[in-house]
Amino acid sequence: MSFDPDAVETIAFDSYGTLVDVSAVADPLSEHVDEHDPELVANLWRERSLSYAMVGNAIGEYDSFYEMNRHALRYALETIGVDIGADEREEILSTYHDLPVFDDVHDGIERLRDAGYDCYIVSNGSEDMLESLLEEADLGDLIRDTVSADEIQQFKPQPELYRHAADEIGTPISEIAFVAAGWWDVPGGSNAGMQGVWIDRQDTLWGPYEMDPDLTVESVHELADTLDA
Repeated sequence: MSFDPDAVETIAFDSYGTLVDVSAVADPLSEHVDEHDPELVANLWRERSLSYAMVGNAIGEYDSFYEMNRHALRYALETIGVDIGADEREEILSTYHDLPVFDDVHDGIERLRDAGYDCYIVSNGSEDMLESLLEEADLGDLIRDTVSADEIQQFKPQPELYRHAADEIGTPISEIAFVAAGWWDVPGGSNAGMQGVWIDRQDTLWGPYEMDPDLTVESVHELADTLDA
């Protein structure tokens, strides 16, 4: 399926890695990982937390994404042989409450909002994580509402969370453009019935899927251009 701008009524954004930069966790990690590359450790942490979420989906167990991140951070540090106390791990983990916003986000979403599009966040993040994201990233005036995995206790890329979001938003799912940086997230949204927009933040590879993104962009501004916003 190709992107149909005329069919888009609402825009839903993923949060972590899409609106805010999760790679920033490398900074507090750098104080503890000795000779290891903090960016690689941050990637290991991120990938493990996503793996925990996906396994949780598969076996019918749920814990908040913040808790998943807590376990994944401990795994990443133990994997590289770094032993630090629980308080220090919590300090690193708390970075998720104050991640920097990508440069294109505020102005890009403002263009979409001013063109008449309601913008939402649909995230694996827990409700308290999303509350702090809106506050710390100063997105409260731009994002109409958030939808958290906490609400149905299932994570993306299972279709249930995308479909729940469409129900909560009140827009037919085919009229929602779902924007995410995750190579695993966009296929989930498309599979559920949304128009999948891949914002390729890291110039990375798309997965080995038969489906392609309905649209690939490098910034929120490029999406706004496509929608004539």
